[in-house]
Amino acid sequence: MNIVQKAEAFVFQLCKDKLSPDYIYHNFNHTLRVVNNARTICKEEELTDEEAQLVILAALFHDAGYEEGPIDHEERGALMAERFLVENGLSANDAGKVADLIRVTKFDAVPQTHHEKIIRDADCAHFADKNYLSLSELLREEWKLTEGKVFTDLEWAMGNRKLLMQDHRFYTGYAMEKLQPQKEENIAQLQANITDLQTGSKKEAKEKLNKKKLEKLESPDRGIDTMFRVTLNNHTRLSEIADSKANILLSVNAIIISISLTTLIPKFGNPGNAHLVIPTLIMTVFSVVSIVFAILSTRPKVTSGTFTREDIQDKKVNLLFFGNFYKVPLEEYEWAVNEMMKDRGYLYNSLIKDLYFLGLVLNRKYKLLRITYNIFMVGIVISAGAFIFALRGV
Repeated sequence: MNIVQKAEAFVFQLCKDKLSPDYIYHNFNHTLRVVNNARTICKEEELTDEEAQLVILAALFHDAGYEEGPIDHEERGALMAERFLVENGLSANDAGKVADLIRVTKFDAVPQTHHEKIIRDADCAHFADKNYLSLSELLREEWKLTEGKVFTDLEWAMGNRKLLMQDHRFYTGYAMEKLQPQKEENIAQLQANITDLQTGSKKEAKEKLNKKKLEKLESPDRGIDTMFRVTLNNHTRLSEIADSKANILLSVNAIIISISLTTLIPKFGNPGNAHLVIPTLIMTVFSVVSIVFAILSTRPKVTSGTFTREDIQDKKVNLLFFGNFYKVPLEEYEWAVNEMMKDRGYLYNSLIKDLYFLGLVLNRKYKLLRITYNIFMVGIVISAGAFIFALRGV
């Protein structure tokens, strides 16, 4: 295995073991793309095998420093390459040349030698890739995942256009002849995308503004409607919670009474169990009282279920509560609701009444629940104390 193969295996294992999966652009696939670009440019620029080997080694290690993040990754990659190459038989002089080539891949560095120009063009050859826009989206997502940088489509397109037009240039003869034309096409595509996005953004902004104006004209009381909807939902959820708590107490106390009837009370016929009579009766009485109050908290109130047309005309009936209309024929109820909807004040007053009476019901439920929990708590404590006292006296 030659030095290039060893280096490729080392970088592959490094990416596999230590590189975060969030680096969806600067990964081993990107490294291979740069290596292949380096091989092509070295061949076209007629480098010797020994010279090409140094450039290819630099391409393999140029992003190895990403294992610890993007900041100064070139310097970390250069030091890592120099150390690895010397340990694997490359001369210190050549290892130092590879490290220098890696350092020049920093974007603001200016390549001076022929080899430096080749590695820079190899690293930036994706600017002339037919799939450049797709590749740049990978970088955009990587920055979002690793650095929290978020760009709109327009910002990203304009940033890429500036990068390709102003901040980057190719250096080698091969790149300027073969890669520059496709780069120009990519710039043209970016410009077309920017134009479309700018046109679309203006149109979308205008449509949103018109929509908001229309909503304001058509729904002046939207906030009021939202308030009623949210409050009614909250009242309903609180009522469900209260019923659930009451059901829990009913179940627990029913189990306690069932155990008393089936296990403890049959033993009272034995004179030796006489000490259990009073504790058992105390526990049973408190459980029964708890059940009564739990039932009272959930017991529905029966209403008449009817109304007259005079009640509707006088706005005395809340048609939003089922207890006021469940005995009324459908046709009569439809007429009444239509009458209510014609009068905005009557409609909102009905909603207000619905909220108010739901609040009264909730107040009653939670008061009875509090009493039930207190009775249950006191009963459990007294019953436990009575059992302990009775058993100690045996």
